[in-house]
Amino acid sequence: MAYEFADLPLKTLIGPLTRAEDLLARLDERLQKSPVRDGFLQRSHFADAAAALWLDGELVHTEDLVLHDAHMDIRTPTHEITRAHAVLRARRRIFAHKPDWALSRSGVTALRGREEQGGDGASLGRAGSQPDAATAAAWPDGDAGESLDALAEELAEIDAVLARSSRLLAGENFAPLADSPEVDTAGQRARSQEAASLDSFGPLIRDLDWSEDQRLADWLAVVDRLHGENTPAVLAAAIAWEAWQEIEPLQHQHWLGTLLVAALLRERGKVGSHLLCLNAGLRAVPRDRRRARDQITRLLGVLDAFAEAAAAGLKELDRLMMAKSQMERRLRNRRKNSSLPALIELVLARPVVSAGLIAAELKVSQRAALGLVAELAVREVTGRGRYRAWGFV
Repeated sequence: MAYEFADLPLKTLIGPLTRAEDLLARLDERLQKSPVRDGFLQRSHFADAAAALWLDGELVHTEDLVLHDAHMDIRTPTHEITRAHAVLRARRRIFAHKPDWALSRSGVTALRGREEQGGDGASLGRAGSQPDAATAAAWPDGDAGESLDALAEELAEIDAVLARSSRLLAGENFAPLADSPEVDTAGQRARSQEAASLDSFGPLIRDLDWSEDQRLADWLAVVDRLHGENTPAVLAAAIAWEAWQEIEPLQHQHWLGTLLVAALLRERGKVGSHLLCLNAGLRAVPRDRRRARDQITRLLGVLDAFAEAAAAGLKELDRLMMAKSQMERRLRNRRKNSSLPALIELVLARPVVSAGLIAAELKVSQRAALGLVAELAVREVTGRGRYRAWGFV
């Protein structure tokens, strides 16, 4: 499916394009030197994941997503929370790797959950990448190397399960993994019977005429063409998102398009210190502009979404800096060996903190951690008496 973007009216696009370029550059420059960068990155992942579900007509509260990610749910997780958490994991995975990984063959295959199946049609002809030192250093969960290794192993297991489930729903035979222990004949027979029973439901789950590999290859060809013609980064990202909506490569992972477009901005060097929250920006643009019949109107809406996302990021930076200054006022007349400054840094760097996390990070007892939280007067977000968590999301 070809997508044409020749003969664009640059005089019409130049104004919104310049505004978006300016705000993105300003946000990236401020974020590189900001003392609250880690906290901003964590919160941006959660906010964008919640906004991705909002665009699909589902409401997910950011606090519920934060608690679900911390395994501290206050109620049974809903399907919407699970989907938002998938977006969250994908954003973290993209940001943990080098800028060119997400749009590489290995990156697209991994993000689709098709690592077991190969994903022959999704290729840019680029080699896959591994996490670099800069992004690994920005990873907030303890030691960068150990965290990334543990996360990679966990995501690999999740991707393997998703891939096997996809094959099962498609009616394919279920073979054990190469590194899995031997399974008995009864287990193999049971899985074969289950696959056969689900085979008849394939058309209800997927459109069998929908060639995801071919559509994704068409979209990646558009990205390659934009790169070959040296199209400005922000305009190329806007066209790439417009092409994604037109081609619709993936049936059940349409949200992946916004993440790949944000990764394109990062790969082109326009945004280097974070992954743009494009979903949050699109949320601020009226639907009649995002879904207009006219291509130019839709492109103008996407450019405005870039600008809105960057403006919201600047406001969030200001909010975090204000919270930092307000909490630091409580340090007056405190002794020099007080643990309160370290707690302030921890609260700013994490969306939520628990007594156990505070005790482990600050090397204090849980009783002392509760006392420090009471002195700092941060908000309790779980609404329960035990296994509580605090923070400002």
